[in-house]
Amino acid sequence: MEKIPSVNLADFLSEDADRKQKFVDEIGKAYEEIGFVALNGHFLSDELIKSLYEEIKNFFELPETTKSKYEIEGIGGQRGYTSFGKEHAKGKKEGDLKEFWHFGQYVDNDPKLEAEYPPNVEVKELPKFNEVGKETYKMLEKTAKYVLRALALHLGLEETYFDNYIKNGNSILRPIHYPPIKTAPKNAERAAAHGDINLITLLMGAQGRGLQVQNHKGDWIDAIAEPNQLMINVGDMLSRHTNNKLKSTIHRVINPPKELWGTSRYSIPFFMHPVSEMKLDVLESCIDAENPKQFEDITAGEFLHERLVDLGLIKK
Repeated sequence: MEKIPSVNLADFLSEDADRKQKFVDEIGKAYEEIGFVALNGHFLSDELIKSLYEEIKNFFELPETTKSKYEIEGIGGQRGYTSFGKEHAKGKKEGDLKEFWHFGQYVDNDPKLEAEYPPNVEVKELPKFNEVGKETYKMLEKTAKYVLRALALHLGLEETYFDNYIKNGNSILRPIHYPPIKTAPKNAERAAAHGDINLITLLMGAQGRGLQVQNHKGDWIDAIAEPNQLMINVGDMLSRHTNNKLKSTIHRVINPPKELWGTSRYSIPFFMHPVSEMKLDVLESCIDAENPKQFEDITAGEFLHERLVDLGLIKK
């Protein structure tokens, strides 16, 4: 596969059974072959997207001393600000050339989960920042729910199989700033090659060259979205749960050519996580003589902890 397929969520949401099935077939095929799609028909309005970019630019332009007030110790970067170069890809020593913010779940009617998740961090200097972040979080979570419903049907599961696992799930909205590059990086990229941890990732801001996806032949393919599209990819949790039937694809954000070093890049992934208790045990329907069980049983919470240690965000 040499390019990222496009799908339209309006097909799945239509009352036409053939259109709905067409979406299920298209996204299922794409996720078995390359693990990425470009999606039209999501729930984000143009106005909300514009407001979000304005707010995150305003935040990342704040002085370092102001931003550092929002870097919270002891929570593995799960909420608030993470400063430049702190996160690295699994197996890499060099920090990625980025800084980012985390919005987390807005728990609805579940005191146990409210106690489990760190609270969201309020940015006092920017009154609209948190409000716009929350609205974006909700709309991406809604979009992700329907994508997972389509994948449940593709896997031969009941359509709402994932619904209870993702309600109040440990999902993260991460506005990222890749600042201008001032000196030649030593072995560091804006985001080194990695797979995502979660069920699926919905990415805003993949317009323009930078994001690359590795196909099965090992070639790197540019993944460039149209202005109103989201890039959506399979994460390691879903790949594991489906015995690698749905592919979690290695991807990276390369450094720009030298003439563009003076420019910033912004991208905003939404990492769809289930609740910690979800069992990621391989689905029986994904095991057969040709595809024996590849992964040990583990919960989503245990798997997340392992990976945050790998990324250098929490200590063992």
